[in-house]
Amino acid sequence: MLTRATVIQQIQQLPEQFSIDELMEKMLFIYKLETALEQSKKDLTVPNEKVKAKYQKWLDKTSR
Repeated sequence: MLTRATVIQQIQQLPEQFSIDELMEKMLFIYKLETALEQSKKDLTVPNEKVKAKYQKWLDKTSR
């Protein structure tokens, strides 16, 4: 979850003029990053090896 302080800090880093699309893109990126970090801290992630094993056939096809 985002905090007000994080949102304010990110807004202050934007240029003087920006589009709503730029703002939303930045906020969505920060939200996803914060969510991923929280999931990682709670050990709610999937190990790389497990993902590779699950999608090995697809990975083999795309590497040709």
